[in-house]
Amino acid sequence: MVNLRHALHHAQHGRWDKAHQMVQNDDSMLGAWMHGILHIQEGDLSNAAYWYERAKRNFTVRGSVEEELGRLEAELLD
Repeated sequence: MVNLRHALHHAQHGRWDKAHQMVQNDDSMLGAWMHGILHIQEGDLSNAAYWYERAKRNFTVRGSVEEELGRLEAELLD
């Protein structure tokens, strides 16, 4: 199982490739959301929309990458 908090830490510190590598094998909804956020950061919006759909998140009303990472972090802390 992927440690999403660890992957989030990498993303928050600009280690996007490491975070992406970690979440690729996470089948959870939070993992899919994070995967989508990472694709937004890369500028790959069609792939990001796919991952948001898998995460059951509304892609069209998303926030910035920083806002989305903050929301994800809040959910991981619950």
